[in-house]
Amino acid sequence: MDALELVINRRSQPRLQAPAPAGEALENIKRAALRAPDHAALAPWRFIICEGKGLNKLGAIFEQSAIDNDKSEREILRAPQLPLRAPMVIVITTAYQEHEKVPAPEQYASASCAAMAMQMAAVPQGFQGMWRTGDYAHCPIVKAGLDIDPKDDIVGFLYLGTPAQDVVDKPALDPAGFFRTLS
Repeated sequence: MDALELVINRRSQPRLQAPAPAGEALENIKRAALRAPDHAALAPWRFIICEGKGLNKLGAIFEQSAIDNDKSEREILRAPQLPLRAPMVIVITTAYQEHEKVPAPEQYASASCAAMAMQMAAVPQGFQGMWRTGDYAHCPIVKAGLDIDPKDDIVGFLYLGTPAQDVVDKPALDPAGFFRTLS
């Protein structure tokens, strides 16, 4: 698969199973993250890899968040199961740096690019992923449970694993509806 084909045909895959990326495949995914666009070389991102017992710990943090945020009984029961939808979850966070030319939104965008780079690096190695956010990505209880500085943000949870089914093809959007030329 060449790079252009990879980017043009990017899809999320919510149905994931073991194995997760490991060894050289995981190292490639890590290296891809560190090549994200990064104005002033601030490295404004950090990553937490959860697998095995780490997935259960992440689920317990989600459960505590659901309890403390008065979620429904159904949501509380579901919360600890959420990370188990894949054999690996990588939590992508910001690591904001003070810089006069690189505001926080630009640093958040860099961390977002790192998340996409990791997902793209997984695909040619036989893996797939799903980038998820939701309430847990914006919850101070989750941030505290993961020992993330209160000033930083969770950009998302990248679920990674082996596809459990064929990737569903999505209809292509027509670029004409999204681009215009300034003349």
